[in-house]
Amino acid sequence: MNLLSQRIIQGYCLSKKEAMALWDTPIVDLLKECKNIMNHFCSTNFELCTIINGKNGKCSEDCKYCAQSVHNSTSIKSFPLVDIEMVLNDAMINERKGIKRYSIVTSGKKATKSEINILCDIYRKLREKTKLKLCASHGLLSLDDLKALQQAGVIRYHNNLETSRSHFPNICSTHTYEQKIATIRAAQEVGLEICCGGIIGIGETKEDRVDLALELRNLGIKSIPLNLLDAIEGTPLHYLERISEQDFLQTVAIFRIINPSATIRLAGGRNLLSDRGKRIFAFCANGTISGQLLTTYGNDTEDDIKMLKELGYEIIS
Repeated sequence: MNLLSQRIIQGYCLSKKEAMALWDTPIVDLLKECKNIMNHFCSTNFELCTIINGKNGKCSEDCKYCAQSVHNSTSIKSFPLVDIEMVLNDAMINERKGIKRYSIVTSGKKATKSEINILCDIYRKLREKTKLKLCASHGLLSLDDLKALQQAGVIRYHNNLETSRSHFPNICSTHTYEQKIATIRAAQEVGLEICCGGIIGIGETKEDRVDLALELRNLGIKSIPLNLLDAIEGTPLHYLERISEQDFLQTVAIFRIINPSATIRLAGGRNLLSDRGKRIFAFCANGTISGQLLTTYGNDTEDDIKMLKELGYEIIS
């Protein structure tokens, strides 16, 4: 089995058939392969980031997992775009804690022109007052809006595909997979790095997971956030049984093998894992979102940094 990691290190890309066969590989062997790949491509480097909920609720989109959709009956409180002082204060607190990468996330299909203007002012102020690497997540933006963000200091744009192309219509009907990919390509065109991944446990098959991992590889994505569904009451997916920790571990391992040089980043749902993701970090993932999330609970940054140091990681961004 070690021959697989050696071939990947030498530049080999798995076919879909080979990737699907990984589901039948004993987890111990799979993790050994991941560790070899991690040691080569990632060394001890680890990306630690945090987000701020910049605008909450009243989203027109019908994503079946999301508490912020107007189509779902949840108890979240909506609020408009946050002000610059609130963001700056939050960013500086997180920077003092050891966070090196920071993102504003807003609800909605896409931020309006007036919101983009305000957000650009906030990003310019963050760039002036902190040393944080700046990321953004504001929906299906145009080329001009993405260019404005890049000029304001944003270096990475986040836009999850969420799942495979074939499963996506089961999750959302108000926008398309093609619209998401068009946004990703536009962001790449203006020189932004891309953060793009998905949610595991939303009724997808194992083939859907492999298809998503391959789609991300084809798009050249180097930051891949993987969420474990934290089903929220009032959403259509609330009835789904949570997948096992072993299933999630195996999934992350397969994403690593398909995307060997990417930062595989544990995101939402990590607090549902009994060890807060420690075993996955040891073998498969070299990034995470720490601190507060959007509509679910996150993880304490100080505790995360302690855990990562125990694993021998150096936090680089």
